[in-house]
Order: sequence, then structure tokens, then C-alpha cells
Amino acid sequence: MPRGKAASYDDQSEFILAQAAQLFARRGYPATSMNQVAAACGLSKATLYHYHKDKSSLLISIAETHVAQLAALVAEVEASTEAGEEQLRQLIYRIVAQYAGAQDAHRVLTDDVRFLDEADRERVLDQERQVVAGFARAVAALRPGTASDALAKPLTMLLFGMVNWMFTWMKPGGRLDHASIAPIVADLFLGGIGAVKLPEGSAQTRARMR
Repeated sequence: MPRGKAASYDDQSEFILAQAAQLFARRGYPATSMNQVAAACGLSKATLYHYHKDKSSLLISIAETHVAQLAALVAEVEASTEAGEEQLRQLIYRIVAQYAGAQDAHRVLTDDVRFLDEADRERVLDQERQVVAGFARAVAALRPGTASDALAKPLTMLLFGMVNWMFTWMKPGGRLDHASIAPIVADLFLGGIGAVKLPEGSAQTRARMR
């Protein structure tokens, strides 16, 4: 009878993915070796291979785990009682919050999926398309009378253009954190630049009150 996984197997696997994502994000996937991943995890190379057969397997797991979490939050919001503008706002708030805790994985997804074999890359991209489709449905719902709205997808991609690249300019401890940025993105997308205001409780608001 085969042995079951140790109780700590899933925790260890999650830790390995987090360390690998950090290395890939900071050094780049091509420049990172399995030896370096093993060292960052405090594991022998043999133990690392027990979890992942090669570097490509690590990349696939990082990308698929991240996209699966995004798809899950879209499904959760769509299944909720929220509708119309509030549903789109919740999607924006949730995905920005998800990015806040997964910046390394998001950078890897953005920069390194191109290094995967075609079949693996297409599988990850198909999952991404499902996430985009969920947002596009919410956008289309705000444009009544356009059942096959040709602008829903382009508008959605413009929205993702705002949120997908935050990691390139947002810094830890900066004037605005992800929680402050999310309503700004929603206000800008839904109401235009005139609707944007500094969220209550943001770092800048607190500074002005001192």
C-alpha cells in the first residue's frame, strides 16, 4: 500500500512555490536554477525534486495556482447577490486585493509564461481568458441594450491595463496601498477622472490630517 502524504506536504509545497516565485520574479526564470530554489527553501535538491520534477513544473504550478485563485474569486462574486455596478466594483476590489498578496506570482505569470511549452502555456492562458470573460460579462451588464457588446472585451482589457501592472510602480510602504488603489481604479473606470477622490483612511489622507 502506498504511503499517504505527510501532514506538512501541502504546506511545504506552498512554501516552495512562494520561494520559487520570489526568485523567478527577482532574478528572472531563465537565470534561476533548481539549486538556487532548493537553497532558498532550505532543502536538498533531492527533496525539491520530490515535489517538482523540474523548473518548468515549478513555473506551471505557480502560474496555474495564481490563475486558479483569480478564477475562483470571479466565480464567487458572480455567484453572490451583487449585481450591476456593485458587482464590477467587487470584482475590482477582490482582484486588486489578491494581487496585493501575490505580487511575485503575478509578476511570474506576466513575465515568464512565455517560457512554457505551447500546451502548458495555452492551458494557463485559457484560465486567464476565463477570468477576463467574467469581468467582460460584468462590464457588458452595465451597457444595457448591447447584448453582443463589441466593446465589452476591449473595455475589460483597458481595465486590466490599470490593475495588471501595479507591481511595476507600487512600492511597499508607499503613499497608496492596494486597498486604497482599488476604489480609485473602480471610480476612474466607472465614473471618469472627475469621479476619483482620495479614499478615506488612505496614507495620504492621514498625512493631510496631521
